[in-house]
Amino acid sequence: MKTSNFPYKYIAIEGNIGAGKTTLSNMMAQEFKAKLILEQFTDNPFLPYFYENPERYAFPVELFFMTERHKQLQENLSQQSLFQQFTISDYFFVKTLLFAQNNLNPEEYRLFQRLFHILNATFPKPELLVYLHRSVDNLLDNIRHRGREFEQKISAEYLTQIQGAYFNYFKNVTDIPVLILYIEGSEFWDKPTEYQKIVETIQQQYLPKVYHINLSKS
Repeated sequence: MKTSNFPYKYIAIEGNIGAGKTTLSNMMAQEFKAKLILEQFTDNPFLPYFYENPERYAFPVELFFMTERHKQLQENLSQQSLFQQFTISDYFFVKTLLFAQNNLNPEEYRLFQRLFHILNATFPKPELLVYLHRSVDNLLDNIRHRGREFEQKISAEYLTQIQGAYFNYFKNVTDIPVLILYIEGSEFWDKPTEYQKIVETIQQQYLPKVYHINLSKS
C-alpha cells in the first residue's frame, strides 16, 4: 500500500447515480491509506418509497439525507483530522441541495434551502472536487448490472435532470478546482490502466476553476 501522494488533504468524488464514485473512492482509499467517508444511502428508510412515489416522499427522503450527511461530515471533518490524514469522500455536501432542487416543489425547496445553508457553514469544503461523467445510457447499464432492486425504476429522464443540476452548479464554482472526468464506457474497477489514468489525473495540482478532461474508453 502507498502513502498519500496528492497536493490535497481532502478530495470529494462525485457523479450521477451509477457513475462509479463509491467504487473509485474505495479503490483510492485502499491504495493510498486514506481516511474514507462513504455515504450511507441504504440507511434512508424513505428511499425505496421515493422511487415508487416521488412526489409524496421527496421531502422526507431529502431531509433524511441532509441530516445524515451533515452528521457524518461533522464527525469526520474536524480541522485537526484533515491536517493529519488524507481524506476521500464519495460525496460533496452540496449534492444535498442539487437533488433537493430537482425533487422538491418550490415551497418545500425554499424551506430546505434555508436549512441547508445553515448546516453547510459548519465544516470545510473539499480542496478538490472530482465529478465522474458518463452518458445516461452508460449510467443505466451500470445501475442494471449492480442490481439494487430499488434503483431499477430510475428513469433516463431523472438521471438527465440530476446531470443538469450538477452542470448548472459547476457554472458558478470559483473557489475550488473541479475536475469533470469523462469516463464513458470505462470499467476502471477491472482495468488497472484505466484506473491508473484516473488517479494520475487527480494527482495533479489545479487552480480553482472547472476542468473538462476526457478519459473515456476509446
